[in-house]
Amino acid sequence: MFDLDGVLVDSEQIWDEVRRAVVAEHGGTWTGEATRAQQGMSTPEWARYLVEELGALLTPDEIAEVVISRMARRYAAGPPVLDGAAETVRAVGERYPVAIASSSPPVLIEAFLDATKLAPLVPVALSSELVARGKPAPDVYVEAARRLDVDPTRCAAVEDSTNGLRSALTAGMTVYAVPNPHFPPDPAVLWQVPHVLGSIRDLPSALG
Repeated sequence: MFDLDGVLVDSEQIWDEVRRAVVAEHGGTWTGEATRAQQGMSTPEWARYLVEELGALLTPDEIAEVVISRMARRYAAGPPVLDGAAETVRAVGERYPVAIASSSPPVLIEAFLDATKLAPLVPVALSSELVARGKPAPDVYVEAARRLDVDPTRCAAVEDSTNGLRSALTAGMTVYAVPNPHFPPDPAVLWQVPHVLGSIRDLPSALG
């Protein structure tokens, strides 16, 4: 299973830029911990965070609509697919059932699948909007495994962030970390991960 943001798409900085701008425009104040706190949150969770913790003067539904619409515009010319990501998903998908388990909203997951023509190889593409809790809770990974009809403990997950790694570890999956260079994961969490890769391109050979 693949996370999307930071693993397949170089989007973590874009999310950060867009959220910062929207919060500033609507009377809120960004804090030092805000970026990392939101990594892995589902849309309802980060929308509430922007309002309740950062003070943006919109409702959570309103701020989610603004942020996602701006992200969709940024993706309009094509999402920023990481080098080697699409080829890696194809290589893995030729050998194993593949899923995407992401905190991104469905519209952005679909934009990635459309741009890369990977939809036929990815029968499950799940947003954490559709489960009870976002990452670091394991819900999105557990539900993606259920939809693949595979026990979570027989799945591998590829993640880049602290909360994503925690989510996959809690789900009982074999975790492969591709640490995000812009927002490196907590070393204490990364230490728990059995496989740390230098690049997404290393995954097919690491799977054996």
